[in-house]
Amino acid sequence: MDVALDAGRSILDALPYPDNVDNHFVVDPSKWDFYTMDCYRHVGEDRLAETYAHEVLRSSTDAAGVQRRPMRSAEAWVTLGVVAGRTGNLDQALDYGRRAANSERRSLPSLLMCLRELGHTVTARYPDDEQVTQFLDEVRAFAQQAS
Repeated sequence: MDVALDAGRSILDALPYPDNVDNHFVVDPSKWDFYTMDCYRHVGEDRLAETYAHEVLRSSTDAAGVQRRPMRSAEAWVTLGVVAGRTGNLDQALDYGRRAANSERRSLPSLLMCLRELGHTVTARYPDDEQVTQFLDEVRAFAQQAS
């Protein structure tokens, strides 16, 4: 995976910087960190996933604190939640998950997939915890919005 990520980064770096990064038909170079974050989360490289999640949040927020890339930010919050859940901080994991679910603009199918991943993470570690049950109910309600 690291070799593939390095190769992709090299290809991206060889391209000219886009005139308009908001154009969906050009590659926004900062999105590479978003993809890298997802990859590291999926393979369980928590330290790297967390580092990239913080970078995604930083690059997605302007100087005034306004989210310029709310969908990326939402998935970064979920990544931080997954890492917190894996490392034993249930309260923080659920807080990050709720922050993602309550973001202002979101791609529901993509975010739902990530929230389910967080749900699986906390369920595996805390199978009988009432907070987890409540969070899973919230994810189910979120899924109904996505339908």
